[in-house]
Amino acid sequence: MARALATTLIASAVCALLSCWLVLIGWSLMGDAVSHSVLPGVVLAYIVGAPFALGAVVFGFLAVGLIGAVRDRGRIKEDAAIGIVFTTLFAVGLVLISVTPSQTDLNHIVFGNVLGVSRSDLVQIAVLGAIVAVVLLLKRRDLVLFAFDPIHTHAIGLNPRLLGALLLGLLALTTVTALQVVGIVLVVAMLIIPGATAYLLTDRFSRMLVIAPIVSMLCGLVGLYISYYRDTSPGGMVVVVQGSLFTLVYLFSPSHGIVTGWIRRRRQPRPVGASPVAAELNQ
Repeated sequence: MARALATTLIASAVCALLSCWLVLIGWSLMGDAVSHSVLPGVVLAYIVGAPFALGAVVFGFLAVGLIGAVRDRGRIKEDAAIGIVFTTLFAVGLVLISVTPSQTDLNHIVFGNVLGVSRSDLVQIAVLGAIVAVVLLLKRRDLVLFAFDPIHTHAIGLNPRLLGALLLGLLALTTVTALQVVGIVLVVAMLIIPGATAYLLTDRFSRMLVIAPIVSMLCGLVGLYISYYRDTSPGGMVVVVQGSLFTLVYLFSPSHGIVTGWIRRRRQPRPVGASPVAAELNQ
């Protein structure tokens, strides 16, 4: 349980940092595609005895290359290309799992097994998480500029393609850190929900980078303890808590909440002489 807690906190913080950029750029669907597409790479890495991170990065970039090839050399649009590539690669990974003899249950890659984390797994997750966090923080200014204005990024001498490739590589590494917690199926939730939640709570990106990890780690802690006492799936419960918190923020965020916005409009003073019907229409 102690190793599970440490793993959950590390994965939650790293996923939350990256999720700020994914939400800002609009790469939620791309994050889903890459996170699912790394499955065959992870299984092949297990088969040959290579690090999981290596297989994940290779297949992450392979997925992006295939999506670009399908999109640019035919009539297929980007959303359809993403759906075709990531579902096919994910299915290949499931087939590889089904035919690979193993003393361990490789289905844990798909659904997560945070309570089965070993010391070596924890060390690998900590190292990969540290690498992703350090690169994101060191390249923070360039990546923020790329997210807001790729044209200006190119104009000042930076390479938008290289920055995009860097984010995709970090996405593949981050997926590996979250595999043990929630598995391939739910990793996209940890890559999107914290950033989306923080986005509703602040209009400044620097604050997002603080709020998202705090929110994600808190949800990981609460979800893990609920799963322990209620005997439920740890990874599933972590994501349920994240989704529940996002729902509350979506409804009651001070600046962007649906309910708070409605209350604010109702409390606005009506113009003198305005009829109730006109006031409702103005709202």
